[in-house]
Amino acid sequence: MFKNIFDAIKSYSGVFRLMSELKLWKYFFIPIIISVITASIIGITAYGLSDNIGGFIAQIWPWDWGKEGFATVSGIIGAIMILAIGFILYKHIIMALSAPFMSPVSEKIEAHLLGHKNHAHRDTSFSEQLWRGVRINIRNLAKELLISIPILLLKFIPVVNIFSTILLFLVQAYYAGFGNMDYTLERHFKYRESIRFVKKYRGVAIGNGIVFMLFLFIPVVGIILVLPMSVTAASLKTVELIQNENTPIQNNVVQ
Repeated sequence: MFKNIFDAIKSYSGVFRLMSELKLWKYFFIPIIISVITASIIGITAYGLSDNIGGFIAQIWPWDWGKEGFATVSGIIGAIMILAIGFILYKHIIMALSAPFMSPVSEKIEAHLLGHKNHAHRDTSFSEQLWRGVRINIRNLAKELLISIPILLLKFIPVVNIFSTILLFLVQAYYAGFGNMDYTLERHFKYRESIRFVKKYRGVAIGNGIVFMLFLFIPVVGIILVLPMSVTAASLKTVELIQNENTPIQNNVVQ
């Protein structure tokens, strides 16, 4: 799995050149707007709620001694919890709403890699791509929250909370990479087949998602470039994986 993680990270090299060569930037205009608006709304909401969450957690401490210190720690934990949940909501919202715009990007990259334009795949409409994106991301959102909430609770345990932060980051990375890979997979596999494919190559999803998540820590520029970079990198790697499956892509096409 570690090899797949590193391979997925390496696939980010040269994506700027490829996007310019294939003239893909025009497809990212609306997704970038969606990304900026979504990040702004979640950021403002998170800022307003972090103190409230911290105050609520602080009420757990019933004693006077150490109350001030616990309140400070509670504020930090509250901010981390809001930030983590904000990241989760952000990525699934933009991935779901951007699906109809990212699918053509993935398709052009696939045609470029395979050397022909009439490669076999499902011909899906704008609405079908949007529904597929919404369905996948609702499923992933539910799964991710189910895993992430217990991890967030571990932050109350000293020392363990360090490892829980790393684990939480990797969980978020996996589901980010999952969504990026599905822009290619939706043309070749049914819903459940795509889920099985990503589970088989979960290292690739994690590697792609690691860079995705790191981009989000870059102010302003991160939310602008995160989708163009991560979707292009994921498309490159996912097409390669499908080609290496030994079964021709045509056999995977769903009529």
